Amino acid sequence: MQREPWAIRKSLIAVLLIVGCLWAAQWQYHRGVDRHARNSMIQTHISLPPKPLESVRQTPEKFEWQSVTTNGVFDSSHQILLRNRYSEGTYGFEVLTLFTSSHNQKFWVDRGWVQAGKTASTPPVVSDVPTGNVEIRGRLRLDTSLPKGSFFALPSSGTALVRELNAQSRLSTEKFYLDLLSGSDTSLTPAVPAQLPELSDGPHMAYALQWLFFAALIIYGRILIRRSR
Repeated sequence: MQREPWAIRKSLIAVLLIVGCLWAAQWQYHRGVDRHARNSMIQTHISLPPKPLESVRQTPEKFEWQSVTTNGVFDSSHQILLRNRYSEGTYGFEVLTLFTSSHNQKFWVDRGWVQAGKTASTPPVVSDVPTGNVEIRGRLRLDTSLPKGSFFALPSSGTALVRELNAQSRLSTEKFYLDLLSGSDTSLTPAVPAQLPELSDGPHMAYALQWLFFAALIIYGRILIRRSR
């Protein structure tokens, strides 16, 4: 049998490729496990009965997505629009308004989606918030899970992230916010509430199997090359 040239080098390359495929398979597998666990947590929490916000404010990360209730007042002078939001294929904004609870907690409330104006210079129609004390019910969300997008403040014309808006306004808000679901005033119920994330486990497990298949192909191909010599 003729000796295979560069046999050791070829084998080392094959081993490196196999290790890479196994690492990628493991990475995709763990991503799938983490996503499934998060989806299960969301589904469990959204089905739970509402809790008073004051009872969960110390550890909001344990109650994310659960419905909570609280009393307080809206501050329409501190309101921002979240750009690049769509509802049934229509472009628009999500409205976030500052809220101060009866326990003096300040946080943002996502009051749902509104359609954009006919032109870029036409502001969207945003409903006014009731004056005085109101009771609201909403899903608890962490500040780190704010929807990705660009923010701009109203009535200011400049763009700013939420933390920049807080700094400019000398605000100190909680590390959570609420997706508004309803309130003591019927006008508070959003026509289009903030959407839940897609609760799909995604293709991660299929990708993990795909990388294992690639690793098997490399092994098979290396054997064929060896036998052909």
